Amino acid sequence: MKLILTNEVSGLGTPGDVVEVKDGYGRNYLIPRGYAMRWTRGAEKQIETIRKARDAREIRDLGTAKEVAGQIGALRVRLATRAGDSGRLFGSITTGDIADAVKAAGGPILDRRRIEIVNPIKSVGSHKVTVKLHPEVSASVDVEVVAD
Repeated sequence: MKLILTNEVSGLGTPGDVVEVKDGYGRNYLIPRGYAMRWTRGAEKQIETIRKARDAREIRDLGTAKEVAGQIGALRVRLATRAGDSGRLFGSITTGDIADAVKAAGGPILDRRRIEIVNPIKSVGSHKVTVKLHPEVSASVDVEVVAD
């Protein structure tokens, strides 16, 4: 099945890429979640619009990405949230929460979709989070979650 990606899919591609995937993966996962749309000649024309939007959001070049990675690596991000007596959070920390906390700590504005949390953050303490700034550059952020 030939699809056009509308969002970044890890291990598959970036928005605007035309990819060939198995029928079930496209029909049951990518299309219903809005990550992709079927490839047609009409949809092919929309690729240019998707790529322009992606370029506006993306960090321009490798040098800038490395500079931003240095800024992020030097940050100490603190996130205050509600937690129980045992240190377990009421809910979990989302990528949007982390993006806001990085901005509040004096860091650059990050797109929440570029932040990757390996295991859900559901407890108080220090956690490592990865930010994909560029296809070749990723930065690691230490997020310290404290109880309110």
